[in-house]
Amino acid sequence: MNIVQKQFEDDGSIPNNQIKALIYKSVFEGNEAQRSEHYEQLFRKNGWSGAWRNGIFSYHHYHSTAHEVLGIYTGWVDVLLGGDRGEVLRVEAGDIILLPAGTGHKNLQQSDRLGVVGAYPPGQQPDMNYGRPDERPQADQNIAAVPLPDTDPVLGAEGGAVEFWW
Repeated sequence: MNIVQKQFEDDGSIPNNQIKALIYKSVFEGNEAQRSEHYEQLFRKNGWSGAWRNGIFSYHHYHSTAHEVLGIYTGWVDVLLGGDRGEVLRVEAGDIILLPAGTGHKNLQQSDRLGVVGAYPPGQQPDMNYGRPDERPQADQNIAAVPLPDTDPVLGAEGGAVEFWW
């Protein structure tokens, strides 16, 4: 497994975060059903809850009240991270994205079948923001108040967010 770090600056509409997004490449190589179950169990074991299965919205959005983990269990997606001035990354089955609160994400294109498992740190509930001017400065205040998680959703108490975010 390789972890890629990405930093995104405030682009005027998407605030992003001073904390880097983490992309975990080739976390788990099993089949679709094994990956989806593995991700849910892995996130839960490491204290990340509220797991859901779906995809990634095709419009800019971010969460100002929660960090978010997205595990790709089937297919691939070209996701724009960080807003219009951000970066397009292709993530595929076996990869996981860890987004600090405020990090914009948008699905630009995907395979015919895309499966994503998402989750959040304990006690954090995501809100929905779209990069509209009326969301700020409240979104900035929310982002600053989101605590760092006690564990990384993939690596637990050592490595990942625990290593790079603290």
